[in-house]
Amino acid sequence: MKSFRTSLTLAGLVLSASAIPSIAQEFPMLTFVDATHTHLPWAPDLHAMDAATIDVDRDGDLDLAIAVENGVNRLYINDGAGRFTHKAEAFGTVPHDSEHVRAADFDQDGHMDLVFVAESDELHQLFLGDGMGGFIDASDRLPAQSQGNGLAVGDVNGDGLPDIVVGNTGEPIYGEKTPMRRARNFLWLNDRKRPGHFIDATVRNLPDADDQSEGVTLADMDGDGDLDMLTASTVRNRLLINDGKGRFTDASDRLDLRVPTETREVHAIDANRDGRPDILYSNITSNNHGRNKDPQTRLLINDGTGRFVDETAARLPAHEFSSWAATIIDFDQDGANDIIVGAIQVPGFVPLQMRGWRNDGTGKFTDVTAQVIPALAVGRSWSTAKGDFDGDGKVDIFVGQWGMPARLLLTNKKAYLKDMRLTLPRPARLAATPAKPR
Repeated sequence: MKSFRTSLTLAGLVLSASAIPSIAQEFPMLTFVDATHTHLPWAPDLHAMDAATIDVDRDGDLDLAIAVENGVNRLYINDGAGRFTHKAEAFGTVPHDSEHVRAADFDQDGHMDLVFVAESDELHQLFLGDGMGGFIDASDRLPAQSQGNGLAVGDVNGDGLPDIVVGNTGEPIYGEKTPMRRARNFLWLNDRKRPGHFIDATVRNLPDADDQSEGVTLADMDGDGDLDMLTASTVRNRLLINDGKGRFTDASDRLDLRVPTETREVHAIDANRDGRPDILYSNITSNNHGRNKDPQTRLLINDGTGRFVDETAARLPAHEFSSWAATIIDFDQDGANDIIVGAIQVPGFVPLQMRGWRNDGTGKFTDVTAQVIPALAVGRSWSTAKGDFDGDGKVDIFVGQWGMPARLLLTNKKAYLKDMRLTLPRPARLAATPAKPR
């Protein structure tokens, strides 16, 4: 994904948004605190497109692997309390145009590995973990390269090994008025004889389609126990049904797609707690051009017969902002899936505060941003990674952002307040008695 940089005008001065450090810290909100400036390495112009949680050093806490657009992919090591340090050169020193990252034990050696997909430079990478925080570049085991914009990992053929799906686009060089290239998604099966090596099963196992996929999700959408495929596209969102052996059939006619959309991310979510997966689409009006399509986030409800009906108007808050991503998380711990929504104003590519939508338990969502999201959590929010980073038993969120510092939202408010007391300057002491006149 490519977009223009924007600037903020303040008192007649034009400043880049990333050049204005946040010197304020706020008291904890009801749910999350923004611990960006106390717990993350400072990287003001980072293009953090995606992140994966992974315990690289086997110390029992979650570290972060970050896919960076037009930069070197990053590894952040967790100290166990949610404070991260940057381990430089963990993935080499060469910048790439990485869009997504996923973690799995691909070679079945007991250590977690990573796969990155890239867009413009079309250089996907595979790194095998050594269990001690190091990685070996095994990218030559990937069968092909492409303009990758989506990525999913899971065992699609039931052999116990994690496979890889790459969502591809055929975008011309940014700004050129040339037709999109045809782009078919990839399916790479993990080789049973040589785990960690991959066989290209695209032609045999996927429908022959111009996918133009910006996102991919693997989930059991028909209740038969295997992983089906949802794709988010600039052309047409798709549902592909798995036969249990990793062969997929197009069942997109089951989707109630009422309006044209430019979808950037798709999630399977049980919104109404009926035990069946529903579908959430994050949409944009355009890639920072004019208003072309409806950016409303859309929710399709599983009707129990295999079809997914658009019930957006009755269930989701209406909005005009564009959203490149969302996070499914039960932030109020009531057993129902809530949603954190990334928000960007387009046209203009203007940073906005993330949104928090609370589920009432029946699949109807209310905007409770003021009660959930810190007011400082403003940015161009991208894909996220979630997990218990600070060890308090609750789910925290790492937020990738485009051209701005990544954000870290934590739930351990007591630890945050302690950090504030340690890092904020103490006020000057007042004299106990009036000063004597000279």
